[in-house]
Amino acid sequence: MIVCICHGINEKAIHQAVADGACTMSDLACMTGVATCCGKCADCACNVLNEALGQTYAQAA
Repeated sequence: MIVCICHGINEKAIHQAVADGACTMSDLACMTGVATCCGKCADCACNVLNEALGQTYAQAA
């Protein structure tokens, strides 16, 4: 699913950014550009980020 239309960022890109070390919205914005244009995707991006972080921590446990 596309999360950020402005930059063409999808859920997979956010999950990859988390795998590459992103753990905050600021990290995610720097790595992908998500939520840096119009900002309408910020809530959705945050939800996907939290989901990806949860999966990452669950796999590490």
